[in-house]
Order: sequence, then C-alpha cells, then structure tokens
Amino acid sequence: MSEQEQSKPRREVMSRVDTAWLRMERPTNLMMITGVMMFDTPLSIEKFKKVIKQRFLAYPRFRQKAVDTPAGAWWQDDEDFDLDWHIRLTGLPGKAGKKELERLTSNLASTPLDQTKPLWQFHLVEKYNGGSALISRMHHCYADGIALVQVLLSLTDTTREAKKGSDLDKAWLKSDGEKVKKRIGTVDRAMKMGANLWEKGLDFYHDPSLATVIAKEGGEIARELAVALSLPDDPPTVLRGRLGVSKRVAWAEPLCLDEVKAIGRAYDCTVNDVLMASAAGALRSYMIDRGESVDGVTLRATVPVNLRPLEHAKKLGNHFGLVFLELPVGEENPVRRLEHVAENMRQLKSSRQAIVSFGLLAAMGLAPVGVQRTALELFSRKASAVATNVPGPPLPLYMAGCQITEQMFWVPQTGSIGIGISIMSYNNKVYFGLISDAKLLPDPDSVIQRFRPEFEKLLYAAMMGDWDDTIYSDDAEAYCGGHAFKV
Repeated sequence: MSEQEQSKPRREVMSRVDTAWLRMERPTNLMMITGVMMFDTPLSIEKFKKVIKQRFLAYPRFRQKAVDTPAGAWWQDDEDFDLDWHIRLTGLPGKAGKKELERLTSNLASTPLDQTKPLWQFHLVEKYNGGSALISRMHHCYADGIALVQVLLSLTDTTREAKKGSDLDKAWLKSDGEKVKKRIGTVDRAMKMGANLWEKGLDFYHDPSLATVIAKEGGEIARELAVALSLPDDPPTVLRGRLGVSKRVAWAEPLCLDEVKAIGRAYDCTVNDVLMASAAGALRSYMIDRGESVDGVTLRATVPVNLRPLEHAKKLGNHFGLVFLELPVGEENPVRRLEHVAENMRQLKSSRQAIVSFGLLAAMGLAPVGVQRTALELFSRKASAVATNVPGPPLPLYMAGCQITEQMFWVPQTGSIGIGISIMSYNNKVYFGLISDAKLLPDPDSVIQRFRPEFEKLLYAAMMGDWDDTIYSDDAEAYCGGHAFKV
C-alpha cells in the first residue's frame, strides 16, 4: 500500500437501513435519540472522559462521521476527531431542578448535530439535585434503541468501584429466540418487494398493478404489505398539525414495576400492554380538555419490533421493524382500553408487519430523494405518535463511581408525526416520558401528569376485580394508591 493510500481516512459503505435513517432528517424532525441520566453524586468530567475513551470509543464507529452523496452514504474516519467537542460541560439556571433540566434537554433535542463530525454528543450538567445529570444525543443512523441502550450500559458497572470493562449481566434483556430467527429469514424477501415498489416511484397509490405484484409474490409478506399500504390516515386531531422546529420533553415520576406486573397478571397481558393503555388514557384525557371529541376515536402509534438476535445486541446498526399499534382513546372504560391494546398487540406479534416495514426502510435507503419524501409522508400520515418501550436492568447501575438514580430517553419522530412516547424500566421502576413538537403540544407535562392517574385506574380495577361504567366515569373522583385522581 502506498503512503498516499495509507494517509486516506478509512471508510466503509453504510447499510441501506442506516442510510434511510440518515436521510430522514428534517428541520422539523431531527433523527436524533436523546437521553438523560441523573446521578446521586457529582460526576467528574475527567473520570467520565476516561470511561468514554475506554468503553464508548471501543466502538470504532463513534470515531466516524456519516458522509452522504447522491451516489450513496458511507462511514468515514474523522481525521480531526476531538473528544472535547463531543463532551460538553454545562450548568442549569435558577433552582437547577427538574423543570430547568427538562428545558435544557428540550433545547438540545431541538438542536441539530454537526454533520461534519461524528453525530453524537454528551452534555454533563453540574450541580443537579446534589449530583449531576448527563444528556446524550446520538443520531439514529448509528444504531437502533436496543443497540444504543447496550452501548450506554457498557459504560456502567454494578458497583461504585469501576472495573475493567462492564460487569453488567445482560440476562435481563429478553429475546424472542426462534421467533427472531424466523423473522430474519424472511427479511430478504421483504427488502426485494420494497425495492420493486420504490423503483415504480410509489405509483401503487394510483397503479392497479400493485395487485399483480402481490398476487405474484404471494405469502404472508405480500399480504402484510397490502395491509400496511391500505391503512387509512390517522384522523385529524389536536395531536396532528403543521410542525415547527422546536421540541419539548418531559418525564413523569416513576411507577413501581411490581405494580405494573400485578395488573398484567390480573388481566393476562404484558407490562407493555398496561403501560400503553395508560398512555392512551392520558392522551384521551388531554384531548378532552383541549375540546376534542374522542367518542369512537382510535389513534395509531408506530412501535419498533426488534429483529436483532440476542447474540448481536451489542452490534451497532438498525435492525428493527415498525408496527402500527391502535390506541383506543375513544374508549372511556380503562379496562376495555387495556383489553383492546392487548388484543391488538397479540395480533401484531403474529403478523409480519415489522418485517415489511424493515424491507421498505432498506429500500428507501437507495430510493431517489423525491420518492423517499413521498414514502415518508405516506407512512407518517398513518400514525399520530411514535411509542418505544425499552426494558432496562432490574438493579442499580454506576458510572465512574456515581449511582444512576433515574434515566429516560426519547426517540425521533418521522415525517409529519409530532408526538413521541417513551417508556423505560430500571431498578424495578418504570419511567414514562414524552417528546412533542412545541407548536403542536407546547406543554408535554400536561399529558405526563395524567399518566399515573390513568395507571392507577387500572391498579384500582385490578384490586377490586371490576370496573363499573355506571359508577366510574371521566368526571368521577376516586382515591387509590395514596393519590387522589379523576376516574
């Protein structure tokens, strides 16, 4: 190899799906995953930088920047890499409490990353609640939520005394095992079908030949594709509208995970079902207060489904598909809302909808810009929110000797979607967060504060064994779990 060739920065081709996420960036929706961790004691920036050097940068990808051209996208080593640019020290004004931290996180979630550098940053916040806070920003093109959670957890230990590498036991991260393998085996077909559609310029909206394509392909993948494309747009509500460029974030006080599991056992459903039904109730209450007529209204949220085998959890890249989950905001009875969500999720788990969306995302990575924008708008009109639930470890974690007391994250929205719902479990607690477009929902805390009351309706019903529509309504008052709330 010549000296000139050795001096060239190393580069590699970006995957199709990662390219799609890179190109989805819009001023109104930045493709950035934003997270926040709170610590019980002050986190030293020198110790934190040491952790980043030893563990985070052990992933070579984070020394690379994304380069996008009409001919394709690739990862390229940043010859001017400067760790000080990626790790910033900051403080909070006034009382330096939760509201001030939410405001700073909102501002950072609204600020694009520098496209000429590797697309990630950490902002260490000093003097927060007697300790510190850490805000992370990473572009979605690097990896999906499952992978990035693994990356961040690799920076932690299970004791205050830092050890070489992470000693965290990943047994808590569940895998679908054989189900995931079966999904992977059918992804190639979905990618080929998606590519065929993009080559046609998405004319299937007006082109009856789509039926011919589906008939030719046959099988579940083709049928799921037809279902996905035929979904009607989500109804116009206060949760949809013209987006701005500013985001607002908020998070709720945590729930006890054991109580969530108790409701799941009482109604034979999952933890995720309980939490999404609670979120649907919170949105319903907010919409009613905004004067919205919700009778019979059902909204959709796009929900990611992991397509990554457990043994590949530490690898970067995006390996997930999306499904459309129904949120029955028009249902007044909280138990029936839960039953609706649980049944819809069971149907989605047995479908191939996630594989179809993965194939379409992969094909979008190679599609012309105009086709990609059309496709993005087409699919984003079918949902009003993005919803993500990431299971975290059941034990307390430490970073550079400081215990993580709370943590939350927010995933980006796509196209015309302006609401993001985030749920994360950690140390036997469940954290609920919301990110919203500031023009659409300027005060996400007005939704956040309704989440616990909606959850406690289900807890009350589980304890009592029933929920009586004739006694309990949206306007009634009740008391449960130490909290007064509307039922």
